[in-house]
Amino acid sequence: MNLRQLALDALLLRSPGAKCRAVMGIACAGDNHEIAVPDLCRLASEALPGRSARPPLVPPAQVAQRPVSTLEGRAALIHSLAHIELNAVNLALDIAWRFDGMPDEFYRDWIGVAREEACHFNLLREHLQAMGFRYGDFPAHNGLWEMAERTADDVLARLALVPRTLEARGLDAAPLIRDKLRRVGDERGAAILEIILRDEIGHVAIGNRWYRRVCGERGLDPVVCYDELAQRHRAPRLRGPFNLEARRAAGFDAQELAALQAG
Repeated sequence: MNLRQLALDALLLRSPGAKCRAVMGIACAGDNHEIAVPDLCRLASEALPGRSARPPLVPPAQVAQRPVSTLEGRAALIHSLAHIELNAVNLALDIAWRFDGMPDEFYRDWIGVAREEACHFNLLREHLQAMGFRYGDFPAHNGLWEMAERTADDVLARLALVPRTLEARGLDAAPLIRDKLRRVGDERGAAILEIILRDEIGHVAIGNRWYRRVCGERGLDPVVCYDELAQRHRAPRLRGPFNLEARRAAGFDAQELAALQAG
C-alpha cells in the first residue's frame, strides 16, 4: 500500500475514532508501505479534512472561556485540547500526503507524528468521557487548519508556520495549562499534559530539522526566511512567556530564540 495514499484516505475520514484507528494502522505497518504520489480523485467531491458534524465550528472569539474551578469549565478546557490534538492529526496527515518530491523519511516522520497526536486525542477524549462529557459537546474553532490552507502550496511555508509556529506555541502553553489543572485537583489532566509536552518537543524538532534542510536546499537563511514567510502568510504574532528550555530541546537555536523574545 502507498503510505501517502493511506494518509490522504485517513485525512478524509469524518469519524475521529475511525481516523485515529486508521492512523494507528498505518503507523504499525512501519516501513512496509511504498511511497508514491497519491490518487487525488476523491478530492473532487470530498472536502479536507474529513470532519464529524460535531463540534460546531465558530470564530475564535465565540469560543466561551469558562473558569476551570467548575466541572464544566474543566471539561471545556479538556475539550479544546482534544480539538487541538485532532487538528494536529489532520495536519500531520496532510503534510504526509500533500507535498511531492520529499525524501521517504519525511513522509514516515509525519506519520509517526500523526500516531502520537492520535494517542493524545484518545487520552483527552477518554478523560473527557470520565468527566461526563464527549468530544463535540462544546464549540471549537478552525484556526489551525486555516493556516494549513494558507500554506498548502509550499512545504517550506508549512514547516515554518505549522510545526515551528502554531505547534511550538504548545510548548509554551502546556506547562501553564498543566499547572492550572493541577491547582484544581485534576491530576489526570495534568499527567496527560506532561505526555503531550514531552511528545510535542519531538514533533517541533522534526519540523525544525526539515525546515532547515529545505532552507539549505533553496539557499535561504532560516531566520530571514521565517520572518518573510510569517508576514506573507499572516502568521500570529507570538507573545511570551516562552518555554525556552523546551524550545531549545526542540531545536531552536540562540539566534531564533533571541528573535522570538525581541518580538
